[in-house]
Amino acid sequence: MAQQVPHQATDKKRVKVYELRNNDWFDRGTGFCTASFSTTSDGRKDPRVIVESEDQPERLLLETKIQKEDGFQKQQETLIVWQEPGSGVDMALSFQEAEGCASICLALNDDSLSDELTVDIHQHSVSLPAAELGNLADIEVGMRMMNNTANGRDALAKFIMADDYIGKLIPLVEMAEDLESLPDLHRLCNIMKTIILLNDTTIIEHAVTDENVLGVVGALEYDPDFPSHKANHRHWLDNQGRYKEVVPIDDEITRRKIHQTYRLQYLKDVVLARILDDPTFSVLNSLIFFNQVDILQHLQSNTEFLNELFAIFTAVPPDYRKKKEAVLFIQQCCAIAKTVQPGARQVLYNNLIAHGLLQVIHFGLRHDDVAVRVGATEILVSIIDHDPQMIRQTIYRQMHENQPSLTDSLIELLLVEVDLGVKSQISEAVKVILDHGIQGQGPEVMAKVNGEFIGRPRPQQSADPQQELFLTRFYDRSAAKLFKPLIDLENRTDMNFSVQQASMFSYLIEILSFFIRQHHRFSRYFVMTNNIVERVVHLIKSPEKYLRLVAIRFFRSLIGLQEEFYIKQIIEKRVLGPILDVLIATMPRDNLLSSACLELFEHVKKENMKDLVKHLVETYRDRLAELSYMATFRNIVLRYDQTQGFTTEVEYFLESEEDLTRRQPPNARLMEHLTVDAQEEEYWETSDPEDDSEETQSSSNSGSGPSKPLVDYPSDEDGEDEEGMNDEGEDKTGSSPREEEAEPPLTSPPERISEKRRREEDEEEDELGKLVANKRRNSGSADANSVTSTRASHRRRSFSAGSGGGGSHANPKKIAITLSPALKSGGDFRSDDEM
Repeated sequence: MAQQVPHQATDKKRVKVYELRNNDWFDRGTGFCTASFSTTSDGRKDPRVIVESEDQPERLLLETKIQKEDGFQKQQETLIVWQEPGSGVDMALSFQEAEGCASICLALNDDSLSDELTVDIHQHSVSLPAAELGNLADIEVGMRMMNNTANGRDALAKFIMADDYIGKLIPLVEMAEDLESLPDLHRLCNIMKTIILLNDTTIIEHAVTDENVLGVVGALEYDPDFPSHKANHRHWLDNQGRYKEVVPIDDEITRRKIHQTYRLQYLKDVVLARILDDPTFSVLNSLIFFNQVDILQHLQSNTEFLNELFAIFTAVPPDYRKKKEAVLFIQQCCAIAKTVQPGARQVLYNNLIAHGLLQVIHFGLRHDDVAVRVGATEILVSIIDHDPQMIRQTIYRQMHENQPSLTDSLIELLLVEVDLGVKSQISEAVKVILDHGIQGQGPEVMAKVNGEFIGRPRPQQSADPQQELFLTRFYDRSAAKLFKPLIDLENRTDMNFSVQQASMFSYLIEILSFFIRQHHRFSRYFVMTNNIVERVVHLIKSPEKYLRLVAIRFFRSLIGLQEEFYIKQIIEKRVLGPILDVLIATMPRDNLLSSACLELFEHVKKENMKDLVKHLVETYRDRLAELSYMATFRNIVLRYDQTQGFTTEVEYFLESEEDLTRRQPPNARLMEHLTVDAQEEEYWETSDPEDDSEETQSSSNSGSGPSKPLVDYPSDEDGEDEEGMNDEGEDKTGSSPREEEAEPPLTSPPERISEKRRREEDEEEDELGKLVANKRRNSGSADANSVTSTRASHRRRSFSAGSGGGGSHANPKKIAITLSPALKSGGDFRSDDEM
């Protein structure tokens, strides 16, 4: 008979016991469930589940032996069902909480339970099998079950740290590798993943210690998701040559944190990059951040360490290898400083600059190794991003002491650097250093709300004398050196550039545009004396499209400033002619180059820049004629003609259809953004039904006699007399006109001069609108808005002239037909010649 071992009771964990009777679940009562073990006669231990009654603790509601063949199954989160051995009765346990159910399931799925595996449901203390190769499957299942709940994860983390379970698992990796047991290695990888993903800070810090890190990453090399591949994490981390001490760090805690931080970063970015969840990612980032803060605080407060570090650059004889390593070390320190608080970052930069950081940057920018140049550039950019005034103050001091300026070093590197990334960073650094916060004066700089200027900019304060001196010396000594490649384009005929040269010109023009917006007085003098505008025009002749685009955008920014000085420069240097040539050559293709050209001329027209419009039409009228199929250039010419008083001379728009069709590109419609609606054209081409009836009636009356005018305009003085006359001129009362010879004949009053002039202007505008509309429609133009507005205006005037306020819907053509009999019959509707 089996000898029962006293079970370990739980503290009031509730569970309900159910029994299946007649296909219905019968509630046997509520109690508290525990797991205990009984020892058989042969010394074997069998797990049991015992449920004590809640009302009567001495009474057992259930005591059953756990056997897998009995069909123990977990259903949902809180339910376990099985069949009692022998009787075959179906039983069920319904737990109040999910973690209790998970703990019992752990016991049900293990055949080798021992006394150490007692499950305490209330305190959630857990035990795992011994760390052996034969138990790896059970350990993996047990950890997976406990990892399903928050309480289970906490209990598992406490057990792992209390029992140093990681240290016991690490030797199994080497044993499995010796046995070449791939399944065991895959289980070890899953177990180690589960342990690290518990998101426990203590476990992660323990895993990356010197004693455990190689074993942990060794287990993670055998990922079961990639069974045919093996990583080399141990080889990477075990390479001691990767850790280099430029200057020895005496503090053991700081050195340990440096190693730990590197391993955490490697764990986050390489080993666990594919499976990291958000909680674990946050835990790793927090550990890295706090370690970096401690490291920086120690380094910047250690004056002896900083003195030894910067003494490397003044050592005799110089050690170039150690100089290179020192630059890269400072680069890493500045990269770490980006993540710390601004106050700590400011203290670090001040300490570095006080010990001679600018000399380090000078050395790095001139180094042959691109890695050192990149490092020096990143150091400079990181300081500039934090506080550019700090670098400016240093440059002021260099200028005062007649030392080589950092600005000159940046300029020299920008002109010779072949690495495009370094070149881009240097150009940004130059702009930030020379940006003194003086806002631009052009109207485009002013803030807009809903497309309208909100007001004039406030007057700028007087410039700092130190800044004035800095800009004066820059334009006297450095500006010509910076823009020398641009100035040397004067005598160059071959405009084919290498990739590095073309990128250099793009950066130079970007910097030049920035200087023009910021340094008004200095930049104007420099542009004028060095003939910069004409040099940039040379770039428009380059076969590289993006280089031509850079030049066109530069001139667009000059025009956008709307400053008289630059407008005169553009006119004197004939800048717009080459841009028109580029547009003619690229049309009608839609690309970035043609769009930039069109936007430039559209801006000139929209802002009504009279000097540029005059220069365009007077100098390049023939080229504008080639682009007359676009409304922008038609409006530019028409606006200029209007300013010259040639409002009625429309020879340019009244060319023959053959000439305009021949000059227009075959697919010019691609450049038009408006199309003529066919239904709208049909509506305007056809007449109204009532107009047709009026036309028929007018035609029938024209053969028999004078027709009745379309609208009778009675005289104000003779209104009463006209009301008493019939159509034959006889009085309705029976009296004849001969009986009233003393009265003047009934005729229309003479037309006033102002009314005559207004009528003539309306007729001229109507005729001009018809001609232009017909020409656009015949030449394939899609300017439907202009045509529609002309017709609508003509129709409105027809309504006014033909309805007399009565709202008659008369077509313009039909009005002319109706009026013609009145003209023939000697009425008062006179032609233009008779007027």
